[in-house]
Amino acid sequence: MKFIGNILHLANSGKLIGCSSQSPPIGAIVYNQEKKRIGKIYNIFGPTKSPYISIILKSKNFKYNVNDDLYVSKSSKDKRRKKLRKKK
Repeated sequence: MKFIGNILHLANSGKLIGCSSQSPPIGAIVYNQEKKRIGKIYNIFGPTKSPYISIILKSKNFKYNVNDDLYVSKSSKDKRRKKLRKKK
């Protein structure tokens, strides 16, 4: 897992907003400090040097603290694409 940033707040749309130190891939799985799955990256926006990320939460009961660390792991969706490219 790779550190990507910190939690900022929960948006009115129900998505979690975080500040990142890099641009992670859209669709990547996001984990918290305890290595529990939080959700998926839905959107990346803002400045290119420190972009903001929008995360669709896995459950609505997710409890978070501002400035909690976020980690990312490549999703199975990205791995599947690579396998499809190799077959051709």
